[in-house]
Amino acid sequence: MSATDLLARSLSKVRELVSASPRARDLSDRDITRLRQQLQECAESRGGEVSTRQRAARLAEAYLRLNDNGRRRFLLMIALEFGPDPARVAKAHEAYQAAVGSPGQWDAEARLRGAMRSRRLRILTQFNAIPQGVKFLVDLRADLLRYLPDEPLLKPLDRELENRLTAWFDVGFLELKRITWQSPAALLEKLVQYEAVHEIRSWDDLKNRLDSDRRCYAFFHPRMPLEPLIFVQVALVDALADDVQKLLDINAPLADANRATTAIFYSISATQDGLRGVSFGNFLLKRVVEDLQRDFPKLKTFSTLSPIPGLMSWVRRNPADAASVFTEADRKRLAATGIEGNVESVWTRLSSDGSWAAEKGLARALRDPLLRLAAHYLLNARRDDKPVDPVARFHLGNGARVERLNWLADTSAKGFGQSLGIMVNYLYDPDRIESNVEAFSSEGEVDAAAAVRRMARQP
Repeated sequence: MSATDLLARSLSKVRELVSASPRARDLSDRDITRLRQQLQECAESRGGEVSTRQRAARLAEAYLRLNDNGRRRFLLMIALEFGPDPARVAKAHEAYQAAVGSPGQWDAEARLRGAMRSRRLRILTQFNAIPQGVKFLVDLRADLLRYLPDEPLLKPLDRELENRLTAWFDVGFLELKRITWQSPAALLEKLVQYEAVHEIRSWDDLKNRLDSDRRCYAFFHPRMPLEPLIFVQVALVDALADDVQKLLDINAPLADANRATTAIFYSISATQDGLRGVSFGNFLLKRVVEDLQRDFPKLKTFSTLSPIPGLMSWVRRNPADAASVFTEADRKRLAATGIEGNVESVWTRLSSDGSWAAEKGLARALRDPLLRLAAHYLLNARRDDKPVDPVARFHLGNGARVERLNWLADTSAKGFGQSLGIMVNYLYDPDRIESNVEAFSSEGEVDAAAAVRRMARQP
């Protein structure tokens, strides 16, 4: 067995031991001294290639064996002690300024660039070179992101790691693959684990989502072959979907995919917390559309059936703004159902279990104002001149249009709790995607169907 294989097995074994045992430990002062020396050697790339990889693998093993506090101290040591040397940077900058306009300017520029190169970056590059090193770094950044709110001194390390991951996970390196029921069991288990929109409740549920009238696609990195980075689930149907329960019904009859005219992206899940800020979701949807058009020429409509995850949290933060969508006629109809007083009292009446939806009179009285509320939220609620809702930002930033709002489209507890059961169709029109992306990125302009715009106007 080669040294590379031995390292891979060693790191895998450590992961298994750490996940199976709670006995991870903190760093002692002696540990810190030893690890500082090893990190110094790693930053200086001492020895040949094999010894360098072995050293990085030992450091990775040491990190995986630590508890949360130990990992935080480990990362702080890298962040604070292995940055650029300020004196060297200052000297190189002075030499560069003196050389500007002379034949030696470009050599001085190269020396300045070298002086600014962080030793942190060299350590990260060594980790990347070991077997399973890419996954190790992705998980390490997930730790960093958890620690950052309380440890702002970690920000330089996080910034450098994010930049490296952005380069290593460039879409040109990623592979688009279709996941089927015949895919490896380990990969299917990852789908169940990572599904973030509509929980996969059983193997029958998963099999239904991978049947012949469905498609599931994911991006993979060559160094993480069984770790989907982001995946999308697609239903092939004959009309714009308005009820996610119907799409997820395992007893529904199988549709003829070859006669489908509409592809519904009903779940998109990013799987790696450590890749936050590394964007490739837009490329995934474009590639999937191309793949579907090739396999099913009758497909003309490409749309999502998406949650509105931030609606109710926004309502709780902005009760007066939310109440402004209710007209006097709405208030009278609500009063007739027994809801008296201020409209703000509506939110306490609408329990997250959705039992209110079974009261037909109340549901009828709420339908129009709550749809107006959802339209107002999607089109007008802003942060940094972009929609505050994260799913809206994703799809609108990728060129979609807010096409239609769907009343009681998700009657799960999660659907009621997040958005009162309302879902939205984002339509991807190939003829408008590029112009929509440009208008959204430059002006924050949101493309929306006329009916949605009418609902979003203040009454």
